[in-house]
Amino acid sequence: MARKWWQDKVVYQIYPRSFQDSNGDGIGDLPGIISRLDYLADLGVDALWLSPVCQSPQDDNGYDISDYQNIDPMFGTLDDMEQLIAEAKKRNIKIIMDLVLNHSSDEHRWFQEAKKSKDNPYHDYYVWRDGEEGVLPNDMKASFGGSAWEWVPELGQYYFHQFSVKQPDLNWENPKVRREIYDMILWWMDKGVGGFRLDVIDQIAKEPDKKITTNGPKLHEFLRELSKETFQKADLITVGETWGADPERAKRYSNPDGSEFSMVFQFEHVMLDQEEGKEKWDLSPLPFVELKKNFAKWQKELHGSGWNSLFWNNHDLPRIVSRWGNDKEYRVESAKMLATILHGMQGTPYIYQGEELGMTNVRFPDITHYRDIETLHMYEERLEAGYKKEDIMKSIYAKSRDNARTPMQWNDSTNAGFTTGTPWIEVNPNYTEINAENETKDPDSIYNYYKKLIKLRKANEIFTEGEFHLLLEEDSQIFAYTRTTETETMCVIANFTATPAPCRLIEKWNKTEKLIHNYKTENTDGILRPYEAIIYIDR
Repeated sequence: MARKWWQDKVVYQIYPRSFQDSNGDGIGDLPGIISRLDYLADLGVDALWLSPVCQSPQDDNGYDISDYQNIDPMFGTLDDMEQLIAEAKKRNIKIIMDLVLNHSSDEHRWFQEAKKSKDNPYHDYYVWRDGEEGVLPNDMKASFGGSAWEWVPELGQYYFHQFSVKQPDLNWENPKVRREIYDMILWWMDKGVGGFRLDVIDQIAKEPDKKITTNGPKLHEFLRELSKETFQKADLITVGETWGADPERAKRYSNPDGSEFSMVFQFEHVMLDQEEGKEKWDLSPLPFVELKKNFAKWQKELHGSGWNSLFWNNHDLPRIVSRWGNDKEYRVESAKMLATILHGMQGTPYIYQGEELGMTNVRFPDITHYRDIETLHMYEERLEAGYKKEDIMKSIYAKSRDNARTPMQWNDSTNAGFTTGTPWIEVNPNYTEINAENETKDPDSIYNYYKKLIKLRKANEIFTEGEFHLLLEEDSQIFAYTRTTETETMCVIANFTATPAPCRLIEKWNKTEKLIHNYKTENTDGILRPYEAIIYIDR
């Protein structure tokens, strides 16, 4: 497999609304990101993936775009975006834009035209079905609750929306829609954007009459055309969000020939701690052995034939140190352990803002403090269904998307240095202890551990090239694996629990070079301490 420039790089995801506010309105913005570029360059990241900054009514925090070629005023201007791209480039950092191509906002010019008449040239840009009020085309449900069909009386038709009612699905069967999308992407490429993250991209080939939303029959046909018309005209990093991916599909998405994407986000590992067949809110203990085997499957299957994206966190997921680590007495150790496991694997690591500080989930006192549309809909639905309020809040504390969206914790001043105004969502109260100012100064901090991991990845080819082999497969505490090339073997050993774990591998590997260790003192007795993690290399 020919080496690609992005394979030894590290991506940092920014949720712009919560990263840094520059003008005191309580909302993060592009000038705020520009002011923090030196921090990101110091960390060592190579690309910044920005959650959507295009113009939007913000019904779903920017994933409802009303103008793909403009910046939402809350984030700044097109000039600010161009300045961000230029300033990031000076620091050898690329900007990855978040594109939402499955649907637009109902306030987009195309949809405003589409609603005027069935004969309007934009009508067929969306998915419509004739019908009568109250008689739905079928019983498909929207992801945010309710029917996936919305009645438009003046047309006598329903339009299809997989998400919010304000997010009508685009009709990819229409070549004019596809051409508009390609021209828009090329326009951003001309601005100097270094890549794209494609939101729910495996849902564009929908066939609602057959109740098919994900992995529709024409999906790869559409993706290959998209790539040929846009991405292949430059050397970009592209990642598709594909909730319905399995390894075979992922090989097609991330084929080394570049016919679709650089890589995909797949989510099997992050769905393991929910009750089977139920929703993410239905909590279940993490089946740790299954987690290891899941990672091993993806590492093995894509080696040499595709590419993995590696992540614990994003703007839709709870904070990993609270979820599968220990955000109380072992917050630092467990955050470092989780980073060690992930960065030791083959693929492109993604760091979500604040992950490098060990930021934790938030526990607001009641639902009035939450802002996320998905969380608020679930709360109302479950209350109506008879769930106890305390049980609903327990699910929210564990899985709400707002856990990831509280403001970035820069320092211990008011509002964590995020804003001089009132933040759009409250800051996690633990910001006085957990913040970037403290961590950048502390050589043993989580931040400096991430910095070291990123340097190791770039200095040692085995991180990029090595073949993965899972060790101690059935062990209920230890996550251990090797990465092997013709000349070197690297071993990652980690205790995933708060209980000491005897490990027979330590004695053997202690005779080799140690690359990184999340405890200050050596391990001499072969027993892994709580959340202890070590990477060894035998050259």
